[in-house]
Amino acid sequence: MDNRIYILDVTNRDGVQTSRLGLAKLEKTVLNILLNNMGVHQSEFGFPNTLHETNYINANLELARMKVIHPMILSGWMRAIETDVISAVELTRVEHINISISTSQQMINGKFQGHISEPDVIDMMVASVQRAKELGIKTVGVNAEDASRTKMDYLIKFSLAAKKAGADRIRYCDTLGYETPYRIHTRCKELTKAVDIPIELHCHNDLGMAVACSIMGAKGALEEGQDAYINTTVNGMGERAGNCDLVSTILALKHGAEWAELDMLDPKIKLDKAWKIAKYAEHAFGVPIPVNQVGVGENAFAHESGIHADGALKDRKNYELYDFNELGRGETILLETGRKITTGEYSGISSFKHIYKNFDLKFKNDEEARQILELVRFANVSKQRPLVREEFMFIAQYPKIAETILTMTPPKITIFRPYIEHKKFRQDLKEEEIKKDLLKKSI
Repeated sequence: MDNRIYILDVTNRDGVQTSRLGLAKLEKTVLNILLNNMGVHQSEFGFPNTLHETNYINANLELARMKVIHPMILSGWMRAIETDVISAVELTRVEHINISISTSQQMINGKFQGHISEPDVIDMMVASVQRAKELGIKTVGVNAEDASRTKMDYLIKFSLAAKKAGADRIRYCDTLGYETPYRIHTRCKELTKAVDIPIELHCHNDLGMAVACSIMGAKGALEEGQDAYINTTVNGMGERAGNCDLVSTILALKHGAEWAELDMLDPKIKLDKAWKIAKYAEHAFGVPIPVNQVGVGENAFAHESGIHADGALKDRKNYELYDFNELGRGETILLETGRKITTGEYSGISSFKHIYKNFDLKFKNDEEARQILELVRFANVSKQRPLVREEFMFIAQYPKIAETILTMTPPKITIFRPYIEHKKFRQDLKEEEIKKDLLKKSI
């Protein structure tokens, strides 16, 4: 096939929405660097109109300008509301975005509660795309949330309107993990044929089929002559049962029957970085990799029964579909079992120098060392646990960027009137203004 499947990782946007979990801004930054090193095409790295993300987003865009994160594209997510687009451009230097709005009848009725209709959804989306293009945004992806439960004729109508407004891609969101591989292949093929635009696949894993559905949907787009973009997360992190797993998707495309021969995957992908990024995400999220996780689990290359062990030792291809070295595994990991020195928010210069000496890093003088130590202390406050090597190295190499990422300025708090008085005040607003206010809260 002439067209390709590209990886658009959404760990730093959707993966961080995992209930009771999250990532510090430093961790999100290191993850972006690791994704870039892996050859991932694009990272949806956050919310440009969310105030606590502003410094982190601008700092990462500066890393992109410096070619530290390059050639990977950094893109932001927002609602399909014009004011979201405007505030994103005012607050950040983001140049690539995805705007999102629900398209299924279930969500239009269930979320918007009758405040907007199907035509209103299209009008809002079109206005947001046009405003983004007017403001200089280079690429705009349009997300059809709950596309898998959206009527096909309406989804096509929605997508045609998006393309006409200037959208660069349509994101087919299987928001509830409802899809099956055969059905999503058929629907994405039909959608691509009707609209003739690149398709993104955003699949959740509620039925355990996120990887299969993502690849089959992407294949449908390729068959109609368009590129496809699969949304992934590292270790499958995400809401509920998680999202389409990054490493599983790459392995399936490289080693799956028929898929391997089709050569659909972006050739820039470096699978040998898989082990490192999976282990970093394990640390950052604080969620152990399942023992049977595809490719990176503890048992992914383990053999115990006599027949399997004998066969694998004679020729690994007898019982292993791919080589562990291909994923960057195989190195012996040495663990300190004696004295252990760590850094925290109250650490001193001695422990700090000891750790950096282990990384073969040197400072010009004690003053520089103390400045970096202060940043390390702030990073520990942000993470609330000891830093790992990748984080230390980033702070030492890019202290000014690290300072920006670790700086968070809360907005000034407005003191609101009591609820009853505020409600009375709202009754004086025009009906159209009330409608807009309710809508913003619904989306």
